[in-house]
Amino acid sequence: MAGRIKLLLVCLFVLSPVKAELSDSKQALIQELFPSATVIEDALPDFPVYPVYQLQELLGYAYESMDHSRLQGFAGKPISMLIGLDTRGRFTGVRVLNHHEPVFLHGLGEEPLFDFVEQYEGRSLREQIIVNTSNSDRSGRTSQGNVVHFDGVSKATVSVLIINDTVLSSALKVARKKLNGFAQSAPTRAKPDFYEPLSWQQLIDRGYIIRSQVTAEAIEARLGRPLRDYPIAIEPAEGELFAELFLGYINAPMVGRNLLGDEGYRKLMQTIGEQAQVLAVMSRGAYPHVSETFVPGSTPNRIGLTQNNLSVEMRDLNLLESTTEFRAAGAPSFDARHLFRVGGNAGFNPGASAEFKLNVELALNHLVVDRADLSMPVRFDDSLFEAVEIAPDPSDSRQPVWIGLWKERWWQISLLVLGLTVLTVFFARQRSLSRHPELVHRFRWGFLFFTLFFIGFYAQGQLSVVNIYTLFLAIWDGFSLNVFLLDPVIFILWIYTFLTLFVWGRGLFCGWLCPFGALQEMAAWLGEKLKFPQVKIPEQWHRRLILLKYPILLGLVGTAFYSLTLAEQLAEVEPFKTSITLLFVRHWPFVAYAVGLLVIGMFIHKFYCRYLCPLGAGLAVLGRLRLFSWLDRVDLCGTPCQHCKNACGINAIRKDGRIDYDECIQCLECVVILNDKEQCVDKRLENKKQLKASRILATDAG
Repeated sequence: MAGRIKLLLVCLFVLSPVKAELSDSKQALIQELFPSATVIEDALPDFPVYPVYQLQELLGYAYESMDHSRLQGFAGKPISMLIGLDTRGRFTGVRVLNHHEPVFLHGLGEEPLFDFVEQYEGRSLREQIIVNTSNSDRSGRTSQGNVVHFDGVSKATVSVLIINDTVLSSALKVARKKLNGFAQSAPTRAKPDFYEPLSWQQLIDRGYIIRSQVTAEAIEARLGRPLRDYPIAIEPAEGELFAELFLGYINAPMVGRNLLGDEGYRKLMQTIGEQAQVLAVMSRGAYPHVSETFVPGSTPNRIGLTQNNLSVEMRDLNLLESTTEFRAAGAPSFDARHLFRVGGNAGFNPGASAEFKLNVELALNHLVVDRADLSMPVRFDDSLFEAVEIAPDPSDSRQPVWIGLWKERWWQISLLVLGLTVLTVFFARQRSLSRHPELVHRFRWGFLFFTLFFIGFYAQGQLSVVNIYTLFLAIWDGFSLNVFLLDPVIFILWIYTFLTLFVWGRGLFCGWLCPFGALQEMAAWLGEKLKFPQVKIPEQWHRRLILLKYPILLGLVGTAFYSLTLAEQLAEVEPFKTSITLLFVRHWPFVAYAVGLLVIGMFIHKFYCRYLCPLGAGLAVLGRLRLFSWLDRVDLCGTPCQHCKNACGINAIRKDGRIDYDECIQCLECVVILNDKEQCVDKRLENKKQLKASRILATDAG
């Protein structure tokens, strides 16, 4: 009897149905993705997708992105989406189910997010989708050949790039598993020891470099008109081809070493790493493979590469200098030549067949543009490659999202690092430089303008308490540095702030690198110029009020573990998003709150920083680990001299003269006073003693 009961329990708990039932709300969303659907099945037991039918005909599959890709968003949590994919690999639509991206939830609103994902409808996995992040205008998606450009969302670059990567990587997994024509061929790699010196012609004859020729007659047949009809000089000269293209797989030593030489090949492989794959494209003729306006390091518009019905990403490495000569004997001169990193989400199998596409666009006038797309087969000689036993996951070899972001923002990173270097040198030499009050004041105000307008308004480098509990949640859920590398400016500022906490405490960030802090400084200066009464909080109340920010910090961090959504809402105690990120373009309650804090700051110096800022509280706690006390004090400080205390706008000096480093913003005003012979009482008494001594000596001499 006992054995039968155990068997019954096993049947109930172990052999229970594995197919998840489809909820009514999810079924309604899938119906939106497939309007003609008549049957929507539950998720398959072996692969989490929902088959969708019109009567007996399979229309495609719907699936949740988190079942196939768990790339973390900017808030440290994945963005959950419902995605529709038809049987030909085209997106029928994307619906956002859940997300924690702060800029959409409590900033821009969710409408820009929904507008962004709408761009996927009707696009194909065979196209290379690129998110434009260089401009903030939403002028609509554009297509050029096999490359499709999506408009990004201003102020939310990181979030939309993560969404794009999630949509494409998850769709590829579904397509390769369930759709015909998308299966990967047997994986190959270049033979590492296969090499012999060959001439240029030998490389072509053996199929190690592929040559494709496009005649003027072939293009005219595609365009439907002679090339001489176009206003640009595009017609080839007598005996010249319209385009002659050459392709070589540089990773193969037979190709790479013959073209670049042993040393050049070795340096390139060290630079790009083991996982990167490089395709050399060279061309000559009337129509080279890149236009005159091609930007080095970007994706070409005139050419494309497809394999297994998928678009293969091509991005210029910008590593082939114009002075570099190919070493292969007999190599001709070219009108254009580039090294492209290939792969992306789709990956690239060098030993399998692929298609190279040349996209020809010729303007007849400012209104009419004729287009012709030519496809050329690509199949390198099999002797270059060897089989790989285990197929690599393309997600392991493709370039992480953050690398592209760092490359794109290189000049912002350079300017930020330069500014931080100057600030570090200034602080390291503060004792000597503080002897020049005018220099210190001018430098401080100049740097505050740099912080507000470049770091804050332009580069969006406002640190937030959200970053703190994102870090805690990342540690709790499984730490990944990639999440924090997505925003290079924020990452660099956090690293710099963390390191300087051990040297100067919290004041270096709060007094010099916080954009909203800089805005408060300017509001306080304006209040003084307008002769607003400056309110001094009584000492006993000040000491109590400065403790308010610590329970605010604890409450936010604790709430994040309970509900990230609630924590993000409560984080609006910080006015940073309203003032710095969104430039006060927001619903009026948020604007009224941020402006109200600035107005209060015109009467009470840096009111928000002193009493409410949870970020300042977190930095103050860590700042107690500082190794040095840079701000000098003398015996007369506090007993009886109160000059520094009275001049300290943030009231970080106690009556006994001690510096409260938990509150100090390192404005260096007290250091300037201490080194000023006219302001410091100690210096004035010392001067009087020296003057009296000199008079006595003069009297004795007389």
